[in-house]
Amino acid sequence: MDEIALTIDGEEVRTRKGATVLEAAREAGIYIPALCDHPDLSPIGSCKLCIVEVEGQKAYPTACTTMAEEGMVVRTRTEELQQMRRHTLEMLLALTNHPTSCLFCDRKDECGDLRECMRKFPMAVGCKYCPNDGECELQAAVEYTGLDRIRYETSYRNHPVLREPFFDRDYNLCILCGRCVRTCREVRGEGVLDFDVDYHRQHSIGPVSLLDSECKFCGACVDVCPTGALRARAERWERPEGFVTTVCPFCGVGCVMDIGVASGHIVRVRGTRGDTPNNGQLCVKGRFGLDFVESRERLKTPLIRKDGELVAASWDEAFSLIVERFSRSKGDRFALLSSAKCTNEENYLAQKLCRLVMETNNVDHCARLCHASTVAALAAAFGSGAMTNSIDELAGAGCILIIGSNTPEQHPVIALKIKEAKRRGAKIIVANPRKIGLCSIADVWLRQTPGTDVPLILGLCKVILDEGLVDEKFIEERCENFDAFRDSLAEVSLEDAAEITGVEAELMIEAARIYAQNDPSSIVYSMGITQHSHGTENILALANLAMMTGNLGKLSSGINPLRGQNNVQGACDMGALPNVFPGYQAVTNDDLRMKFEASWGGELPKKPGLTLLEIFGAIEEGEIDCMYIIGENPVISDPDAAHVAEALEKVGFLVVQEIFLSETAALADVVLPATSFAEKDGTFTNTERRVQRVRKLLDPPGDSMPDWMILSEMGRRMGRPDQFTYSDPSEIMVEISSLTPSYGGISYERIDKVGLQWPCPTPDHPGTRYLHRDGFTRGKGLFSVLAYRPSAELPDEEYPFILTTGRVLCHFHTGTMTRKVSGLNLLRDEELVEINPADGMALGIEDGELVEVTSRRGTVTARARLTERSSPGVAFMTFHFAETPTNVLTNPALDPVAKIPELKVCAVNLSRADGD
Repeated sequence: MDEIALTIDGEEVRTRKGATVLEAAREAGIYIPALCDHPDLSPIGSCKLCIVEVEGQKAYPTACTTMAEEGMVVRTRTEELQQMRRHTLEMLLALTNHPTSCLFCDRKDECGDLRECMRKFPMAVGCKYCPNDGECELQAAVEYTGLDRIRYETSYRNHPVLREPFFDRDYNLCILCGRCVRTCREVRGEGVLDFDVDYHRQHSIGPVSLLDSECKFCGACVDVCPTGALRARAERWERPEGFVTTVCPFCGVGCVMDIGVASGHIVRVRGTRGDTPNNGQLCVKGRFGLDFVESRERLKTPLIRKDGELVAASWDEAFSLIVERFSRSKGDRFALLSSAKCTNEENYLAQKLCRLVMETNNVDHCARLCHASTVAALAAAFGSGAMTNSIDELAGAGCILIIGSNTPEQHPVIALKIKEAKRRGAKIIVANPRKIGLCSIADVWLRQTPGTDVPLILGLCKVILDEGLVDEKFIEERCENFDAFRDSLAEVSLEDAAEITGVEAELMIEAARIYAQNDPSSIVYSMGITQHSHGTENILALANLAMMTGNLGKLSSGINPLRGQNNVQGACDMGALPNVFPGYQAVTNDDLRMKFEASWGGELPKKPGLTLLEIFGAIEEGEIDCMYIIGENPVISDPDAAHVAEALEKVGFLVVQEIFLSETAALADVVLPATSFAEKDGTFTNTERRVQRVRKLLDPPGDSMPDWMILSEMGRRMGRPDQFTYSDPSEIMVEISSLTPSYGGISYERIDKVGLQWPCPTPDHPGTRYLHRDGFTRGKGLFSVLAYRPSAELPDEEYPFILTTGRVLCHFHTGTMTRKVSGLNLLRDEELVEINPADGMALGIEDGELVEVTSRRGTVTARARLTERSSPGVAFMTFHFAETPTNVLTNPALDPVAKIPELKVCAVNLSRADGD
């Protein structure tokens, strides 16, 4: 990075070439007031408070719009500058009628934390009633400039305070800086907010109701507001005693957060700026959805089933019973489900307990339901089953193909990078049966029928081959089996692909050309194409597409699966899978198994274990009689959920470790109270392979314990105290690093400030931003010959609709956490079945009417939402609402390679519910 040097207030300051004077000053810790400027926004210089004096210039330029130059001499605080700033502030206050009592009171420091103003100013204008008092940039500017009064008469506008979910909008305090409006447009790409100005006398920001708008309630507008005009209600009074930096517990983006704590409570949440996946941005769940941590429904003591009821017990009683029953079921009569919500350290201990103590490889977790096909396919094609590139690289792509991902709702912060890429000129291709938010900025939208991704992608490959758009040099030097793949494309017909997919051939041609000709091109996908009985083939098709155009092994390219949960990547990395040890080291490899045996001091099973759904089948067959579930809720999340519940009711002994009494925990013989992300230390690995620190910020509620402590105590009591003697999670990471080559260079010390991306094999390795730069992990990239294989279950006369499932922005997974947050429930409090208006008309179903949704496995009732988001013949539901268990309907048919179920295509019938 090129650097320049300039002098600011007599101090030499070094900054990057291209930085503004204001940025250079901020980096050097020099304060210059600027009420319209924000680091995330393009500078506009409208408030004029950041004016500076530059040697050799006659005018007084604004620091936010003036580029720093080599040798420049800048003064920021001359008396003339201060006088001009005071005049500017005075005019600003007068024109906006902002209350001034909070700015000029000479007794405000005497008020302390009193709720009554010492000067008896009315509540509306008194400084101690201002939600931003002490944290207000306007107050800071007034104090800095020395302004002590204004000469013009002002009046309190008495504008009604607008109450929204999570925050209030008090435009009596608005100074029309425009930050909120510009952030909504420039940063979030929404454009919901707009100015409503009546000559500065009755100004506000519209719309009147955000709840009735397209607002996503991300809170970005609140975070940039320099006054108290926008303020989260939960943050109104208490000020943080300190901040703790940790990682969001929801999706796989891995947003880093600074959480303020006071008196043992969360009182602030802010996205962490800098070298983080989110650079200060959050979504509604991360910003406002942490109330579940302090829910009254948290489990606080162990529970044991006695006489059919779960009753409180001591830890000693619970552990004694577990040890007794587990000891009877060692070997393959035992199974363990680990958790994508637990830390790396905890997943490592879970699989170690299962393999070393319980002597079986029957360990799995929810990745089996989401990205098992990703791991299988990318490992086969490239040798590594993870996201090839980094989140921030998306902004630099020439083209982004988003397929099977509703990114704005599932991974909203990553969607910001896609929107940024579009603003910078990138071409956007969306392939999705549903009309998702990104369709509005797409250059091409391919609306394929669910389950027809392979013919769609092969159609693109066919065009690229026929039009000579392949990267022959990349293929020749770095790939194998291309000749067989090329020959197989001779059997592909665009006309047939169009008939199968429902996508016009002309659109496929256009999309193929865009992808091949706008280097670098990046592929982003999620569970929309992985949760199929042919999910592995879907991903292999994408691998073919990327390889034939040379879009791998370089910046802003690659194949980028977006992981669904906060640590599903880490749980896979840690070996919470039936066929691999940590680091994807095969249990069938004698040398690798012997390495772990030497470290753990015991013989380990050789045969791969059962996958998640195979485990439930084995319970039905009487082959498994003891099960341990950590932080998972399969009664709601797994396909054919009624069958899952039957299996769990049948198993001889069930232990569930949770933070709430989930629907699965309610079936347990023993329930162990674990801690949330906020009450423990450890690491999460996000979707871009970045290992980041999770830090304790609150004490555990009641007698609950971190999962790593519970697992360690269980291992000690089960006869291996020598292998479970950890006193801190950092000790577990030391062991992980010693046995897992891709984590070999990762330690708590190295990731204290900024996370590292694996592979990071040695303590001096910088981490790997993007994979396959110098070659594929397996040697050469492998092209696969593929053919269309229909989904396991297709619509017919009895079940004429396709049901596909997914998530919505304001809730997460089975709702165990988000349904405990009142504000999120206000945004969405029930299940909806989204159907196309044409289908609604044909069925006589009106918007809001109750509808019965029936598959071959069960029936649920939900309220209809008629929307163009769903294509004709396709219905959409989530699985967030236990009272409407959508997965009672879904199909457990498995992908033969990855053993992932067919969650995305299910044949259903829709009818009006009786009596409504």
